[in-house]
Amino acid sequence: MSLDTSPDARFHTVIDRRGTQSSKWDYMEKYYGVSADDGLAMWTADSDYPTPACVTDALRRAVDHGIFGYYPVNDEYLAAIQWWMENRHDWKIDRKWILTVQGLGNAIALALDVWSDPGDHVVIFSPVYHEFRIKVGKAGRNVTECPLRRDGDTYMLDLEDAQNRLTGREKLLLWCSPQNPSGRVWSPDELRSVAEFAARNDLVLVSDEVHHDLVFPGSTFVPMHVAAPEHENRMVILTSASKTFNIAGQRTGNMIIPDAALRRDMQNRLNALDYKPAGLSLLMITAAYSPAGAEWVDAQVAYLEGNCALFDAAMAAIPGVHSLPLKSTYLAWVDFAGTGMSYEEISRRVLKDARIAPSAGPEFGAGGETFLRFNLAAPRARIQDACDRLAAAFSDLQ
Repeated sequence: MSLDTSPDARFHTVIDRRGTQSSKWDYMEKYYGVSADDGLAMWTADSDYPTPACVTDALRRAVDHGIFGYYPVNDEYLAAIQWWMENRHDWKIDRKWILTVQGLGNAIALALDVWSDPGDHVVIFSPVYHEFRIKVGKAGRNVTECPLRRDGDTYMLDLEDAQNRLTGREKLLLWCSPQNPSGRVWSPDELRSVAEFAARNDLVLVSDEVHHDLVFPGSTFVPMHVAAPEHENRMVILTSASKTFNIAGQRTGNMIIPDAALRRDMQNRLNALDYKPAGLSLLMITAAYSPAGAEWVDAQVAYLEGNCALFDAAMAAIPGVHSLPLKSTYLAWVDFAGTGMSYEEISRRVLKDARIAPSAGPEFGAGGETFLRFNLAAPRARIQDACDRLAAAFSDLQ
C-alpha cells in the first residue's frame, strides 16, 4: 500500500519529540534497549500528534494573562463534560456524579484503596491493559484472572468459566471498555452481562472507558451506565480526555459515580488526601470538550483508519503474522504465533533488527503470549517506516 500524500496535515506532520522528556521517546532505550536516535517508539499509549488548536489556544490565553492562582473545579468544566458525554456518547450525566482525580491510573489506585483491603482479590479479564495487574499488586491486593476466549479475531466473554475462578475474596472488578489491547467494542448485551456478574458476586464494577472516543465507523461505543443503569449502585465509570486529545501528561481524569453512597466514600477519601486538580488541566479539558474538539477527534479517527489499513496490510504480507482488525483505539494487537518462533526470537527481531519498541504481549496476561502491541497514533510516514522495518526483519519468511 502506498503512502497517502494528501491526508490531514494536523496528523501527517512529523514532529520530533526526542529531548522533550517524553517517556515514550526519551525513556525507550532504558526500557527496551532501542535508542531514539534510530528507533521507533510504538509502546506507550500516547499519540505523536500535536494537541488541537482549541486546547493550545486556551493555554495561550492563560499564559498571556500571566497569573496562575487557585483554580477550583468549576461549572464551565463540569458543563463541558456533560455536553461531551451527551453529544458524543448519548449519556446524560448529573454534574454531581463527577469527581476529578489525577488521571485514571490514580483513579484505579483510589478505587482499590477505598473499596478493598490488602489481601483482597480483584477480577480482571485478560488479556487486558497491563497496568490493571500492576496497580493491583502495588496496592497489596491479588488478581483473580479470568481469560477471555478468542473466537477468530474476536475476544469473547466466558462468564461461566470466570465464575468458577472466583475465590470468594473478590471485592472489585476492573473492566476495560473499549478493550485494550485488542480494540474490542463491547455490545450492550455483553456489558449488561458483566454488570450482572458483578452484582451476583457483590463486586464494585470499575469501568475504564478512556478510549471511548477513538471508535471506528461500523462500531458503536456504549458507556457501562447506559447499558446497565439498573446496576448503577455498584458502578464507577472512569473517563478522561487524555488519550483522545494527547494530554495524558496533564494527569487529570474523572470518576463518574451515579450512586450517592459510593460517591460519598470516594469524596471522603479525596478530602482526606486534600486532592485538588491542576488549574491548567481543567482549562485544557474544558476547551477540548467542545464542537471544535469534536471535529478534531473525527478527523483523527479518519486518519487512524488509514494508518490501520496500511499497517494491517503490511502485517498480512508477512507469513505467520496477523494483526487483529481494530474496532477502536490506536493500538494494533499483532499475533506472531503463525511464525512458529519463540517469543524471544520474535522480540529480538522486532527490537534489535527492526529497531522498534512495542509493548510486550505477555504483560497483558493470559492470551498475550505470542503478541506484541504497536501504537499506530503517529504520522503515516512513521507507520510506513515501521511496516518496512518489520518486513525486513522477517524477510526470511517470504
